[in-house]
Amino acid sequence: MATSPAPEVPAFTYRTSPTATEAFDAWLKDNPQAIPTGGHPWDVSRSDIYVEDRWQPVFAQMRANAPVNRVPESAYGAYWNVVSHKAITHVESLPELFSSSWQYGGITIGDPPTDVDPAVMAERQLPMFIAMDRPEHTGQRRTVAPAFTPARMVAMDAEIRRRTASVLDALPWGETFDWVDKVSIELTTGMLAILFGFPWEDRRLLTFWSDWAGDVELTLAKELADTRFGLLGEMAHYFQRLWVERSQAAPADDLISMMIHSEAMNHMSPQEFMGNLMLLIVGGNDTTRNTMSGIVHALDQFPDQRALLESDQGLIPNTVQECLRFVTPLAHMRRTASADTDLFGQDIKAGDKVVLWYLSANRDESVFENPDKLMVERPNARRHLSFGHGIHRCVGARLAEMQLRILLEEMHERHMRVRVTGAVQRVRANFVHGFRKLEVALEKR
Repeated sequence: MATSPAPEVPAFTYRTSPTATEAFDAWLKDNPQAIPTGGHPWDVSRSDIYVEDRWQPVFAQMRANAPVNRVPESAYGAYWNVVSHKAITHVESLPELFSSSWQYGGITIGDPPTDVDPAVMAERQLPMFIAMDRPEHTGQRRTVAPAFTPARMVAMDAEIRRRTASVLDALPWGETFDWVDKVSIELTTGMLAILFGFPWEDRRLLTFWSDWAGDVELTLAKELADTRFGLLGEMAHYFQRLWVERSQAAPADDLISMMIHSEAMNHMSPQEFMGNLMLLIVGGNDTTRNTMSGIVHALDQFPDQRALLESDQGLIPNTVQECLRFVTPLAHMRRTASADTDLFGQDIKAGDKVVLWYLSANRDESVFENPDKLMVERPNARRHLSFGHGIHRCVGARLAEMQLRILLEEMHERHMRVRVTGAVQRVRANFVHGFRKLEVALEKR
């Protein structure tokens, strides 16, 4: 008796819509009351002050009057603001006292929901090494650190330069286009694809997943929770395929292979695997992407500084540091006090949420002269805290700096001046700080 051939298993289709912004904007339209716009005058968890770019005065007021202060009530519960450069570096230098662990709340101002079934919540907890304390943090960070050594950066320079040149050479001159989409997203997703050994044709999935993973405001929209975790599950599904493929191959220098062949990371739970993917994708995408957009916007705001940069290519490395300070692509990190303590005269209790506002530290008048002005020759630009401080300082900082430096060098090579000519849309968020859209036109200088 003849046997019929086994039916073909249909290929898995990964969703590419709606984007996190589209979904949140639609939810916000139906629930406008859910976004706080009033309340405590120093409640800087409100996303409206960032999307409207009016956050600077309230932080200046706090730095002058109360660099450590408590907000008793907000959409994210009670929390402490830490807003000065000195206070933030102090907290970051005490990682045992001020925990980053996901078990105590993690690294963002939001808290896990309390009205979700515990079994579902356990499945949705996504540990990642930035949200761990020592010793777990040390072993897992050490696994991926070799991807970002100075020697590795030298080896990657030519490839990054080639891809940057290709993106810039494809841009239209004299026409308005979205710099975020055509340049910032394209360059950062391409870099992530290289780091992960991710299929090039699917690289835009990385941006799609990054936005769903990194938008803290999504935690306010409980109706989107199932969609968010479903999409993150698709991300895990895709990477699980890559994990299986790499586990059957010889060790390589991509991040997935490094995880597989690491004693600290090769026994991760599915949740921990997904959490670390989220960290590496969001960390490698949102921060560099928003600084690439922020550089263009800032130089357009300060034409005198653009003129200095155009006249002296030697200013590019310091301009990168100054733009990282001025833009501050991640606005905050959260810590949780593990014991009662005094913090610059304030009584912090065990379990208190302590929010470190990097974008305020980077505008601290006691550290940076005329901090609200971009100054490409600023002598202490490197003192910015955009990459954090201490044991949790961004593991990919060198790579981000190199990508930004190469972008400016290749723009200089082409005598490319970028003018903001159209819509400027900022991210509605208190964590990721940057641009959704930046309409520009190119001209020769």
